[in-house]
Amino acid sequence: MSDLSGRTTIVVGASRGLGHGIATAFAEAGAPVVAVSRTATVYPEPANGAGGIQPETADAGDPTVVADLIDRHQPQTVVLVAGATPHMRPLQQQTWETFSANWESDVRISFHWLREALLTPLRPGSRVVVFSSGAALAGSPLSGGYAGAKATQRFITAYAQEEADRAGLEIGFTTILPRITPLTGLGRAAARAYAARDHRAEEEYVQQLGPLLSPEQAGAAVVELVQADAATVAPAYLLTGAGLKKLG
Repeated sequence: MSDLSGRTTIVVGASRGLGHGIATAFAEAGAPVVAVSRTATVYPEPANGAGGIQPETADAGDPTVVADLIDRHQPQTVVLVAGATPHMRPLQQQTWETFSANWESDVRISFHWLREALLTPLRPGSRVVVFSSGAALAGSPLSGGYAGAKATQRFITAYAQEEADRAGLEIGFTTILPRITPLTGLGRAAARAYAARDHRAEEEYVQQLGPLLSPEQAGAAVVELVQADAATVAPAYLLTGAGLKKLG
């Protein structure tokens, strides 16, 4: 698995933040990358000229789009990072529409891609990596249903692994839970909101988060995970600026 040059990788949610860093890292590792996002995005050419990035502007939550992308590109690696930016307000200031936004986006996207990976199915030896959030472990009182949606992503990724094993598909499914990082747009908004809630300076709040996770670090971590022997890969990992940590 160390050679990614012949393994097409689809990164869903590649236009910004961690997704952009992951798409770039796979291209630099030599993989042909299909970068899926709702908005047209320009990606840098890999420094070593090994891989390449093909943009696909599409709605990743549309099941017909999911089936079409998998059929056309036949990926052996799928990384799901896409999701909605939560509405950062306390519970009583949410509406049902803002509260459920991440269920209708993040969970919907994961459901359709996991389902299609099993139905197609992806080729033996393929890997699917779903990005959840550290909020699934600790909660997130200012982001409505975000934490619950992210926990559900972890659950259904495990369900997909069980179904793949039952059917002998030899596909690996893994969940990554990144800790909040102000080095992405979503993380900056969250850090600002939680600092204000605690009546603290944003810089003070950020300092207590520990090593910050950058998009480049996220990309390197996912490439390393996909290149690892499948037998050594855990069902779920916490991801911080210090790297990946297996979760029980």
